[in-house]
Amino acid sequence: MKRFSLLVAVVVLMSLFAGSALAANLTIGMAFQEMDNEYFIVMHEALKAAADSIGADVYVTDARHDVVKQISDVEDMIQRGIDILLLNPADSVAAEAAVVAAKEAGVVVVAVDAQANGPIDSFVGSRNYDAGYLAGEFMAQELGGKGKVAILDGIPVVPILERVRGFRDAVANYPGIEIVDIQNGRQERIYAMTVTENILQAHPDLDALFSVNDIGSLGALAAIEGSGLDVYLYSVDGHPDAIEAILNGNIFRATSAQFPRDQVRIGLGIALAKYWGANVPAEIPVDVELITKDNAAGFSW
Repeated sequence: MKRFSLLVAVVVLMSLFAGSALAANLTIGMAFQEMDNEYFIVMHEALKAAADSIGADVYVTDARHDVVKQISDVEDMIQRGIDILLLNPADSVAAEAAVVAAKEAGVVVVAVDAQANGPIDSFVGSRNYDAGYLAGEFMAQELGGKGKVAILDGIPVVPILERVRGFRDAVANYPGIEIVDIQNGRQERIYAMTVTENILQAHPDLDALFSVNDIGSLGALAAIEGSGLDVYLYSVDGHPDAIEAILNGNIFRATSAQFPRDQVRIGLGIALAKYWGANVPAEIPVDVELITKDNAAGFSW
């Protein structure tokens, strides 16, 4: 309920200014870490709709997980005269250069989905620790508190680190569960499939796998299905293909769903409030929801 109450408040704030002279000449830039992912495609759609509602122009870039490109993208947008930067960093630490450049140019900067170092005005993102913890707790219960598990890791941004930390903390409550391997699947389907195949070859007695995102988990799913082994799969995101796999099979057990539309709408609302002179919170966490076969029907971003 907190997530939706906050969203309503931000939407009301935005609607107060919709069509006003204050919004007519606004230019918003959003630098994505990647756009070859339904999660970010949905976020982009929500941003465009929200910006259209207030008559603002939008520039969008795709870093393709290359932080050097992302810094260059942001510099280009600054040259275009953006007023607001929504930053979805490809690397939480290295993205500081982009943040500093934008702030020196007088641009309002809000990090969305992933935290960024530097003098940002606010950060809007999922409770990623909770996402990992919920998945780990559910996995541990399904395994009866014992078994061998592995982690399919990802890029070094705060959300991924927090998901792994949450998962580890949940598993630590169950002495009978052993984390036997952790490998980087790069959050990419094909690469994650190969990495998972290697994990399964090294640990044919594996009981479960936790993936830090659904795209990687879908590659892991293909590897598990191909192996013929009885390995459960848990993840984070709420991707449509993951929801379908949960509903229609027995390997993919759960995903901690995020709400990308809410994140970018709230991010834009907070950025607008800051641009128009309001004091804004340094961080706004957005709740996640564990999706299992029991509640997956009808779920979507």
